[in-house]
Amino acid sequence: MVQTVARKPDYSDLDLDFIAHPTTKDVVRKTGEDAIKRSVRNLILTNHYERPFRSHLGSNVRKVLFDNINPMTATTLINFIKEVIINYEPRVSLTNVDVSVSIDNNGFDVIISYIILNRSQPVTIKLFLERIR
Repeated sequence: MVQTVARKPDYSDLDLDFIAHPTTKDVVRKTGEDAIKRSVRNLILTNHYERPFRSHLGSNVRKVLFDNINPMTATTLINFIKEVIINYEPRVSLTNVDVSVSIDNNGFDVIISYIILNRSQPVTIKLFLERIR
């Protein structure tokens, strides 16, 4: 009797640090959970019109960072982050986005929680968003 085992998909992306593998000298890949974390982070930090031929891709979070630092801006950030993850990251199911104002540090603490599809453990990403010129 032959048993079939459902195989979990292993996601992979290029490591955008472009670090060369020590032996093969090829670009190192990010795999699994790390690949998805990097993808979510890149989506959040990408502005509209920043990627050629995909001008709609991104969240425009940086634009909001130059507004006054208050709870209303935090709510706007939550909406932008939810929208970009739901629309452009099909490998995850978003569970929570929490943005808290950090007036002393002139920025926002962001905690994003999601579940990778076909897996049961939640994943959390913590970011600090601040104005950079």
